[in-house]
Amino acid sequence: MDSATGALALADGTVFAGFGAGAAGVKTGELCFNTAITGYQEILTDPSYAQQIILFTFPHIGNVGANPEDHEESTPPAANAARGAVFREPITPPSNWRAAEDFGAWLARKGIIGLSGIDTRALTRRIRELGMPKAAICHQPGGKIDFNNLVAAAQAWPGLDDADLAADVVQEAPFEHSEGLWMPGKGHVPMGNAEFHAVVVDFGVKKNILRNLANVGARATVLNGDATAEQILALKPDGVVLSNGPGDPAATYLRCGDMIRTLIASGIPILGICLGHQMLALALGAKTKKMAQGHHGANHPVKDLVTGKVEIVSMNHGFTVDVDTLPAGVSESHRSLFDGTNSGLAVEGKPIISVQHHPEASPGPQDSFYLFERFAGLMRTHRGK
Repeated sequence: MDSATGALALADGTVFAGFGAGAAGVKTGELCFNTAITGYQEILTDPSYAQQIILFTFPHIGNVGANPEDHEESTPPAANAARGAVFREPITPPSNWRAAEDFGAWLARKGIIGLSGIDTRALTRRIRELGMPKAAICHQPGGKIDFNNLVAAAQAWPGLDDADLAADVVQEAPFEHSEGLWMPGKGHVPMGNAEFHAVVVDFGVKKNILRNLANVGARATVLNGDATAEQILALKPDGVVLSNGPGDPAATYLRCGDMIRTLIASGIPILGICLGHQMLALALGAKTKKMAQGHHGANHPVKDLVTGKVEIVSMNHGFTVDVDTLPAGVSESHRSLFDGTNSGLAVEGKPIISVQHHPEASPGPQDSFYLFERFAGLMRTHRGK
């Protein structure tokens, strides 16, 4: 394409030419597709997307613009997670009462490369058949794209296997959080008197996880994954949350496994989410494995095996817990109805809730908000003891 100002190259040499947007330059990462039809700003600011390029299967992106209230990163180091975004159509002008910025301008300010004019259906089918490839995305406003160099950049990128990316999206200093969920006409309202105190171990925590905790009466002290169990328990929390985050859980577990095992042994209520869920599984004696195309979207059906309820959830993960390796006393609590992979664990005799999906639902739907209420119940019982 002679008029191309952007391109996407895969490590196998395949190149897709199109029209660049957002930041200029070249970025490398793992290419995955996301099937959500809303919430592109929340998706692109989710720290779990570190070193990934997101292909949106919904063709029209940009109609709600961008605003300062819908960012999901909780710390400055987590502000640069996703590296690129691929769309079918050019970015749509904003037409929403909350829009404060054009989406293309927002992408440029965030350092995210955008690319449109791509056959996203063909590329999605390719990922479904062959898995998530190493890729390089570029935006060259003046054209003159060196496709050979772009392919070489994709091939040189090391990939996500064995990568402890959670260490790159957290800050050293602890911080407190007590801001609640967004309310129409009010914005994010500070919570009142807290009933609980939760310690959140940050591996790339989404801001709406912290807000949902506030919504059930829990103020949060946020520590990064280098904290020891002794440091966490010294704060006398009513419960501990192991957050979402990017990268290979087995790699991050090498750094944080001792802490998680000690927390489990202490009997304190634990809520594990996404990466936190996977590392809980590792600490309990199970194994994790890489998925072919992962789960990325806001329309995934998951069954609660205890209640029989089916909920539609947000998901974002490229690794999964291998249910064939679950030890005695650990059972599945939730299961994906798309492919049968694990989406939750229960531990006999322990106050643990552990889910693969995202109960904070950003972007939606809100079927899993009850998990925060369930966790509050565990903290209430623990406090009573």
